[in-house]
Amino acid sequence: MSRAHDMESGWDALQGREFAWTKADFDRVQALIYQRAGISLHNGKHAMVYSRLSRRLRETGHQSFKNYLAWLDKQDGPEWQEFVNALTTNLTSFFREQHHFEIFTEHLLSQPSRAWKIWCNAASTGEEPYSIIIAAMEALGAKANVHLTASDIDSKVLTAAARATYRLDGLKGMSPQRLHRFFLKGKGSNNGLVKVRPELKALIDFVNVNLIRDDWPFRERFDVVFCRNVMIYFDASTQRRVLERIHRVMLPGGLLFVGHAENFGEFRDLFSLKGRTVYERL
Repeated sequence: MSRAHDMESGWDALQGREFAWTKADFDRVQALIYQRAGISLHNGKHAMVYSRLSRRLRETGHQSFKNYLAWLDKQDGPEWQEFVNALTTNLTSFFREQHHFEIFTEHLLSQPSRAWKIWCNAASTGEEPYSIIIAAMEALGAKANVHLTASDIDSKVLTAAARATYRLDGLKGMSPQRLHRFFLKGKGSNNGLVKVRPELKALIDFVNVNLIRDDWPFRERFDVVFCRNVMIYFDASTQRRVLERIHRVMLPGGLLFVGHAENFGEFRDLFSLKGRTVYERL
């Protein structure tokens, strides 16, 4: 079945819903999210976009996507952040891509006494940055000289990350020793929840960063950058632009960890392949 047929079927399936939905509406959403966040929405995302943005229409009192999008385009306020939040995907878990943490640990142990600066630029709800800090403390000890900047374009997930509270059943793969060392178990009304210990949280700054904007707030360069499953949402020209900026904020020899479906072999002037989905900054 062709992509055109899938797109047409997906669009047809949305007719007769609460709000009218046209191809022109979808095309306008595509243009606006690309302009604001560099995200390339492919044509099979009609149902996802309709579902997520319908909530914004209800919240803002608009009766059609056409009116909402025309109103949004004239705004310069918080609704833009809500729009971006609605259309970004935040799938994450603790210690995802375990081989990355093994390579990361080896890298830290190559210079155990130095100060390490790390950036996780798709922090989502916090599982990834806390995993990075846990791995660093396990490798270097409780007094590890490590500081991590955790960023995301979605302000709501960053708020959840800074809250540092998770359901215990979401940490099923974690050993009892690691749970005891790095988390506090909730009691009473918080039974079934865990909270990251404050000494770990103190090593992380949470900041809202849009990767396609020029206003990155960093003053010092990073030794390690985790940019996993971000570039898959960008087209080739945006990937190049973002990778050039990441290259500028990294120290030579620093490691860049990317997603399992991402390959940057065409950017050999910036990074060389170091291991499976791990690159070294040239």
